[in-house]
Amino acid sequence: MPTLDSIDVRILEVVQKNNRMTSDELGELVGLSATACQRRLKRLRSEGIIEGDVSIVSPKAAGRHISMLVLVSLERERADIIDRFKRSIRSTPEIMIGLYITGDADFALLVTARDMEDYELFTRRFFYENPDIKGFKTMVVMDRVKASFMLPIVADES
Repeated sequence: MPTLDSIDVRILEVVQKNNRMTSDELGELVGLSATACQRRLKRLRSEGIIEGDVSIVSPKAAGRHISMLVLVSLERERADIIDRFKRSIRSTPEIMIGLYITGDADFALLVTARDMEDYELFTRRFFYENPDIKGFKTMVVMDRVKASFMLPIVADES
């Protein structure tokens, strides 16, 4: 695991909030030159610490008016079934987040839909037609209170 010094941490804190600022603006905030910031950002990306630059799109603006948290239980816990289900999650655009979990269910999914009719069609295609699925439980999201990918980051003390 690459080590992060206090400047790396500050850069990561800033770009998690706004990844569109110029190198000059970033440098001013973290106390480095624009060139030094560019070098550090390049290293953070090449080491996989920064995984990508994305824009967060409003679901309602995209016509995706409802979200559901869905708990999924598989028929059997075999590696091939789990791997196959993980691939299906990755290739399904309606699934915004897919988590392999422990507890009462095997997976937790955050699913988006235009409306309940759209979600019903999704469930028929994704769940009911999959013989590996034992069952699923849907919870409709009433209000998205927080949506963030920001991580708390600390510098290595070594």
